[in-house]
Amino acid sequence: MKIIYHGHATLSVILNDGTRILVDPFFTGNSWSTVKPEEISCDYILATHGHNDHIQDLLPIAKKNKATVIAIAELASWAKKNGAKSHGMNLGGSFEFPFGHIKMVTAQHSSSFTEDGKTIYLGEPAGFILQADGKTIYLAGDTAYFSDMKLLADDFVIDLAVLPIGDNFTMGIKDAVKAAKAVEAKKVLPIHYNTFPAIKQDPEKFAKSLPAGVVSILKAEEELII
Repeated sequence: MKIIYHGHATLSVILNDGTRILVDPFFTGNSWSTVKPEEISCDYILATHGHNDHIQDLLPIAKKNKATVIAIAELASWAKKNGAKSHGMNLGGSFEFPFGHIKMVTAQHSSSFTEDGKTIYLGEPAGFILQADGKTIYLAGDTAYFSDMKLLADDFVIDLAVLPIGDNFTMGIKDAVKAAKAVEAKKVLPIHYNTFPAIKQDPEKFAKSLPAGVVSILKAEEELII
């Protein structure tokens, strides 16, 4: 399994059979991004919530690739209404897809999309537990730290936790360290930082707060094999 980080909270998960799963597609307006939305290929899109910096390019990418959008019910319905294939889920639910298993888990945040000056409510925010190729990834989405994260370690051996560290809109470094320890992640990929002034953080400080080798800091379009 290969992870490609596109910057901010956007990444591609490429499975051993070639299946491509895109997470929170935000390229247009993303200061990290070195690729254009039309250059992205995917089979599925995981959307953690409806904020513009997570689904700005969801519809054009989904429709171009005929990709299935996997998201909370309201966001999935919005995607379908706008011409994309979708599969709606809800918190606590799980589903067996052709590529592997997805469980939708709690995230503490908010969720809406701004379009033509109007705010569209798109359901609750969420995280995902993705199991494929014999690996388990925790995609936390935008979230605060909350103590129930510890319960994930009861049910899953998490090979990689993808955690926001930017603070202001999500948990910052101190709470992300607590989250990494709570879920007992073998590896951690920090995301959602340095895109805007309000989320300026030093990922090296985060890495030094956890055991050596646990944190992988990636630049845009760099890869991580797990």
